[in-house]
Amino acid sequence: MTPSDRKPDLSAQIAQAIRDAIVEGRMIVDERLPSEAELADQFGVSRSTVREALKRLAAQSLIRTQRGAFGGAFVNRLSYQEAYGQHITTSTLLLSMNDVRFETACEARYAMERACAPLAAERRTPRHLSMMRTEIERQATASLSDEDFCASDVALHRALVDAAGNPVLSYQLAGAVEAMQPLMNMITFTARSREEIVALHKKLVDALDTRDAAAADTALHSLESYTLTLGRDVLAARARRSATA
Repeated sequence: MTPSDRKPDLSAQIAQAIRDAIVEGRMIVDERLPSEAELADQFGVSRSTVREALKRLAAQSLIRTQRGAFGGAFVNRLSYQEAYGQHITTSTLLLSMNDVRFETACEARYAMERACAPLAAERRTPRHLSMMRTEIERQATASLSDEDFCASDVALHRALVDAAGNPVLSYQLAGAVEAMQPLMNMITFTARSREEIVALHKKLVDALDTRDAAAADTALHSLESYTLTLGRDVLAARARRSATA
């Protein structure tokens, strides 16, 4: 194996070692990392290998670099917003690359959304309600494309999750709403009734408006049941067509 073949593996190992130190609290936010030369000596590698490891960490938003006399690489304070996009990408890849059954994805998504419903009913603001009602109006527009309807569907459920006022829940459900939901929509969009979905969305938002957590939960149960029925019907029709082809 040539040195060029070993370099990516070594840089990944170094990046993992530094990442573990950050995650385990051995390196804290704003702490300055050792210099490239010091890290090269510590790990017994070239500075170019260290530089590649630091690039990996920066790509994960775990470190930041700054120039000048007091510059260097520092442990970054990772925000939920910064991690949000990475979580969506990872969830999308995980679902698209693995054989996750439609029922499994639907069950997981709505179980997590229902966990948000009581908090959203209690903490929702006029802004959240306005955002959801705006999306309902969009969904009722006959000329709205399937792609835009799906995007509006995601935006409404994103507002529901955010209305819970819990950034940890918002982060965890990013994968469920913005990765899982579009994949589910790809299966059901040809068979669904927009009118049915709009009616259920109205029930959901009306329940949040009156702070009725039980009614919000019921609306989500109805949405789950309708989505499951659509998915099963579409997949069964595909199976029949494949069998007769």
